[in-house]
Amino acid sequence: MPEKKFNVAVAGATGAVGNQMIACLEEREFPVKSIKLLASHRSAGRKQRFKGDWVVVENLKESSFNGVDIAIFSAGGDASKKYAPFAAKAGCVVVDNSSAWRMDPEVPLVVPEVNPHAVADYTNKGIIANPNCSTIQMVVPLKPIYDKYGIKRIIVSTYQAVSGTGIKAMDELSDQTRCLIHSEKCKINVYPHQIAFNCLPHIDVFLDNGYTKEEMKMVNETKKILEDDSIGVTATTVRVPVFIGHSESINIETKKHVTADEVRVLLETAAGVKVVDNPKENIYPLAIDAAGQDLTFVGRIREDESIPNGINMWVVADNIRKGAATNAVQIAEILAKEYL
Repeated sequence: MPEKKFNVAVAGATGAVGNQMIACLEEREFPVKSIKLLASHRSAGRKQRFKGDWVVVENLKESSFNGVDIAIFSAGGDASKKYAPFAAKAGCVVVDNSSAWRMDPEVPLVVPEVNPHAVADYTNKGIIANPNCSTIQMVVPLKPIYDKYGIKRIIVSTYQAVSGTGIKAMDELSDQTRCLIHSEKCKINVYPHQIAFNCLPHIDVFLDNGYTKEEMKMVNETKKILEDDSIGVTATTVRVPVFIGHSESINIETKKHVTADEVRVLLETAAGVKVVDNPKENIYPLAIDAAGQDLTFVGRIREDESIPNGINMWVVADNIRKGAATNAVQIAEILAKEYL
């Protein structure tokens, strides 16, 4: 029986994540019958390659999704709020990378290695949400620990690459670095402070509780994905002068006692995880090694000696790929294989 193929659209096709989504569809040999590339009117008319052919980027509008089976969105929250319902009404299933739908109780929030069963709930609104990049790479290694030992509390500090903000932020880091090396004054546009040779404990806007929106995304999304509101989660998110690859220091308090060796063995066979953990040889996950990869890398696994049931780990992933584009395409793969 021939493989079923699908009419696919990518909204926000000209952005950094959109470009990677197109590449992932091709690399993973997603069964594409036709592809429609969508963007704002500013980018409409450009041409992008897909499987050796040039495809003209079209203006994103309400009627863009007629005849489309699956649409992968990376066009920003406002565009997702406006156009995803039109896509769903046209019979298209939306996989949305923005924060617009993540905490909607009727919209599943999915990491394929963690809660693939949640994809079935796409029928509620015709929309599936892709989690925040920093949440995705955290819950991938947490899931097997949660299943076997239970998790009482999570303390996470992130070190997030500028690509999470977009191409303009990557350009700003490059320009500032060049200027500072040549003792020139650097321009500050994207972030409130210089990012080159600096760390900013500030991602997204500050909320009334003193946390940033990014930090609360990690708190709320983790509970929704693991389907457990009893887990205590606290986060501090930091922007660092790295181009690609988010790093996270994660402290976990488990319900049952577990040793570092037991966690290491457990994660060796966990879906989507690669253990890189040999500190004696200076081997541990690095952002530069994770760039371009779809796995989540885990190392520095050790017991927290300050509490009876504590584990520390260092987790790194490519925020553009696994943290966004690849995760979205993996969701589309589940849709295509099991539901459509």
